[in-house]
Amino acid sequence: MGSYLYLQCGDSMSTNTKVHEVRWNPLLRQWIIVAGHRGHRPWRPEEKGFSCPFCPGAPETRNLGEWDVIVLPNKFPALTMNAPQPTHGVAGLFRARRAIGVCEVVVETPSHEGDLCDLTLDHAKKVIDVFTEEYLKLGSLKPVKYVAEFRNKGKEIGVSLTHPHSQIYALPFIPPRIRCELKSFRNYMRRRGRCLLCDIINLEYREKVRLIYENKHFIILLPYFAMWPYEVHVYPKRHVQALPDLSDEERFHLADALRVVTAMYNALFDRDLPYMMVIHQKPTDGKDYSYYHMHVEFYQPYRDRDKLKYAAGIEWGYWTFTYDGVPEQKARELREACYRALKKLNQYLGQVVAIG
Repeated sequence: MGSYLYLQCGDSMSTNTKVHEVRWNPLLRQWIIVAGHRGHRPWRPEEKGFSCPFCPGAPETRNLGEWDVIVLPNKFPALTMNAPQPTHGVAGLFRARRAIGVCEVVVETPSHEGDLCDLTLDHAKKVIDVFTEEYLKLGSLKPVKYVAEFRNKGKEIGVSLTHPHSQIYALPFIPPRIRCELKSFRNYMRRRGRCLLCDIINLEYREKVRLIYENKHFIILLPYFAMWPYEVHVYPKRHVQALPDLSDEERFHLADALRVVTAMYNALFDRDLPYMMVIHQKPTDGKDYSYYHMHVEFYQPYRDRDKLKYAAGIEWGYWTFTYDGVPEQKARELREACYRALKKLNQYLGQVVAIG
């Protein structure tokens, strides 16, 4: 058989940048969002002399009056409630569905610069309250199976707008990482009759070497099974499944924990560091997830002051992470950074865990 080069002739679906759908990957059994229009979204417009769309007085915010935290529709959404019909059928190996859902931006402050740690504790609590309200609102929509709430910070992560903000994706499916967690939690509960994360917390308290900070209701640690060099998890001490399950006082302490983590990252190498913050909570499809334990995960891409941890062939190709270092040593570095950060925070609710 000969060799062939397939040239593009005429118009076809492959040149249609308006394709907007979710496609099924039969190898991994997961949905992939295809959103051709997102390729045209602006990249860091303020660096090119354009005004920030999230600052007070911008077209997106000028009619909102005074505000401290606002929710805006994403101008380049990966999911919409009026998504078009897919380009393929709904059955077979190549199948697709409408990209039904909602994409929102939570603008956390009118200030153009800063991070969660630069907000007052009361202001950060308002951000948590907005996450809670949007989880309930979006989760009540019939097509929505999962409300993904997350925060990206830094050019290294691919953030296109620097104004402090988070994002919310109301998904028409349960994302694969959450499905994997749910299976683990469910199986552990069936075998042991206990919560998997509650037992992990107890083990971490027993060993102590990876603990960083705690307040009345939350614990911050670098997990035993971390994949990223300075990965940090925030665990509720009480067994809860989602943000609405938290009391008002607990949400206040969650705000404290998130401020501490972000301040700690900035203190780690004495500069503004990028990260991803991802809230893991139960799906919104109405099923029983009482075995699940919500938590927040932070992934910070640097493995040293000036060295990025690249997810390369072994990570992306096989989903097998290589940890560049030793988690217990990295936890020590984070505790030292946390101690420096707390001296700069204007208010915090917990304590640094004293470990020899």
